Amino acid sequence: MSLGYAEKLSYIEDVGQVGMTEHFDPPHVLEEKIERLTTMIQKSKHLVVFTGAGISTSCGIPDFRGPKGIWTLQREGKALPEASLPFHRAMPSITHMALVELEKAGILKFIISQNIDGLHLRSGIPREKLAELHGNSFMETCPSCGAEYLRDFEVETIGLKDTSRRCSDANCGAKLRDTVLDWEDALPPKEMNPAERHCRMADIVLCLGTSLQITPACNLPLKSLRGGGKIIIVNLQKTPKDKKASLVIHGRVDKVIAGVMEILNMQIPPFVRIDLFQIILSQGLSLDKKFVNWTLRILSVHGQKAPLPFIKSVEISFLDNQDYKSTTLQSQPFLLKRRTVKEKSFEMVLRLNFSEGCGSSHAEINVPVDFKVSADCMNLDKEVVFQRLIEETVQNSFCGKSAVIERKAISIPKSEVTVYAIVTNIIRYAKSLKSLAIDSLSNGDVKRQRESINGSATSRKRSKRKKRKYRH
Repeated sequence: MSLGYAEKLSYIEDVGQVGMTEHFDPPHVLEEKIERLTTMIQKSKHLVVFTGAGISTSCGIPDFRGPKGIWTLQREGKALPEASLPFHRAMPSITHMALVELEKAGILKFIISQNIDGLHLRSGIPREKLAELHGNSFMETCPSCGAEYLRDFEVETIGLKDTSRRCSDANCGAKLRDTVLDWEDALPPKEMNPAERHCRMADIVLCLGTSLQITPACNLPLKSLRGGGKIIIVNLQKTPKDKKASLVIHGRVDKVIAGVMEILNMQIPPFVRIDLFQIILSQGLSLDKKFVNWTLRILSVHGQKAPLPFIKSVEISFLDNQDYKSTTLQSQPFLLKRRTVKEKSFEMVLRLNFSEGCGSSHAEINVPVDFKVSADCMNLDKEVVFQRLIEETVQNSFCGKSAVIERKAISIPKSEVTVYAIVTNIIRYAKSLKSLAIDSLSNGDVKRQRESINGSATSRKRSKRKKRKYRH
């Protein structure tokens, strides 16, 4: 999470028990428990997973109540951990991606998350199979038509407040709101209702990396017991629900889930992050009609005033033409204005220098310019383009590949808008349990085969001794 999230929360004195001792099952006990868990999953007909901060610590996102948790350090009067990467560049963990594979295989039916880091959605879990009880720092929603907007930047507010953007539906246009709850905000029925329904249906609710202190969310797994279901808890600290569980595993979540996947003979898929941006080329004739005055803009697809967080700067050069001077756009908005002889066509090379946390330093895109704005629009199936980019990236293990997904013409001012998808990260995860030297690592430093991701902090919610009310 962004460490700023904790600062945005309203002040509350009681944040629950913090600084809890971590417990580790002996290796032989852990191995036996992983085998038991795997058997239970294999026999399950309706597996539901309930996740907390512990599944994201290996992404570099601190928890809240652990020995080095945010609230623990605050209580001790110590400095908060410094974020080594921006929150928006945090990448899914082994556990996140294993859950994606289990869902694709039809084994996992539903995920209930208390996290606001958005990593379940980013990992590839379908929205309809996910309840984000406390919101998503990267999501805005329209209170009028219900549309949801997943952003590549952290939304600036919390507490279900109006943001600076509006619904893009031409028939709506209402002000958007953030989705992250403050302390006294009630849990939204849109998330809570399906969560309750799936817990009642579940024969297993697998609780991963949660202290199970947050009410009423922590009571959701108990609903499975009424129908004969079982609760399994994987957490480093003891929880108030341990006595209700059929199996309690004290081990790092990534190691446990990697062990399950190995026994099931299932691969943990790589994560490929694809980001979007748009290029707008506008033009107009000079008064004497001999020249074209043109403007190039590189912008976010989320609006012309929205940040473009994964691009640090843009270097622009011109192929086979010494008449045009190269330049570097150092700050947003990325904007270039030039004048060109009307009949001349040329090709620009845009070197996009990526910000910290991306898998490569830059990518290049060639932009041909002939000032003939086509009236034909191109709007490709985004998911098809994404899948092709993912397959090519996994095969070549190379970031920076891009593809056009949309092109449209605007009459006033005369412009051509092109939307690009570009691969900014690829992470391959350990193929076997033996590859995970997790026990020798501190919380939040799980090794990846290709790169280590150390993001910023994420957050958690707890109601002060009284249950939250439902709301929308």
